[in-house]
Amino acid sequence: MAIADTALPVLRSVAESSRTFAPMARAPHGVRGRRLVDAHGRTIRDLRISITDRCNFRCVYCMDPSARFASADTLLSVADFARVARIACSLGVRKIRLTGGEPTMHPRLTEIIGSIARGCDAEIAMITNGSLATRDRLSSWRDAGLERLTISIDSLREDRFAAITRSQWRVRDVIAAIEGAIAERLTPVKVNAVLVRGINDDEAADLAGLARAYAIEVRFIEYMPLDSGHEWDSSRWVSAAETRRAIEQRHELRSVAEDDPSSTARVFEFADGAPGRVGFIAPVSAPFCGACSRLRLTADGMVRPCLFSQDEWDLRALLRSGVSDVELAEFLTDAAWNKQAKHGIDSPGFHQPQRSMSAIGG
Repeated sequence: MAIADTALPVLRSVAESSRTFAPMARAPHGVRGRRLVDAHGRTIRDLRISITDRCNFRCVYCMDPSARFASADTLLSVADFARVARIACSLGVRKIRLTGGEPTMHPRLTEIIGSIARGCDAEIAMITNGSLATRDRLSSWRDAGLERLTISIDSLREDRFAAITRSQWRVRDVIAAIEGAIAERLTPVKVNAVLVRGINDDEAADLAGLARAYAIEVRFIEYMPLDSGHEWDSSRWVSAAETRRAIEQRHELRSVAEDDPSSTARVFEFADGAPGRVGFIAPVSAPFCGACSRLRLTADGMVRPCLFSQDEWDLRALLRSGVSDVELAEFLTDAAWNKQAKHGIDSPGFHQPQRSMSAIGG
């Protein structure tokens, strides 16, 4: 029988004990259980899997110091992550990114990477704050199947870094992770930075200098309404255009043509021929929803079609009810079909998602 006839009522009865889930429209018969597409004609090729909501940072734009994490028994298992990834790959996913929270805090990270790699013909990448990415661990992750690393850093000044992350870690720890990732060939290494007005917006050119120093891509992500305290302040938002102007006061940039229309970043190279590139991810000022190819799975097993979705669907209950791979594939294709046309940050009716970035997965 199809999932709509048997498994979904079980799913809803389990889920509704603690939460209410929005109805999920079925994908057309020719699509359901076969490939991941949405009702707006976009093909889903990227799956972002959050393996934990825990993080050793409390970044000011993301997580309050008092934020509480999900209990371990609500999180998916290593086998669950591997199974969902394998099915997603059978439906056309070609890129899997492991996120958190901070994924390097997961005690079985190497096993997760290996189990996904064995079941998927897809690029496996990970985003991390770099604090725990020692050379030995980087090597073990690469050997397990990790291919690429993205590292976040929002300031090159130790005092600011401590204030932004509200942690004991240091800038030099993250720089060591960047150097280690390059040495272990987890390339192309990318570095993400979020600028917040009045906190670190005067460091755009300095952070862009990392691209020149290490021949990597440094990407600036606009400050988004995804904090756990729901205190996002638009007056502290710095547009990608403003960041670019600040960088070009020191380094002239020229645009680079991107082959992938679903890429989140608009990329530039240095006009003087220096190595490295600079990218701008502008979900607030220049949304790229029209070519979005992403689906998300949270650490507690919820499928979200968009970072800013108000709706999500409970895959965990389905996994724990013993359904078949065919039924899981039908569920994933239905979830993808329900992906909204755009996130709507720029619309008057926009409401920030209830979950924070750390709970959704970056």
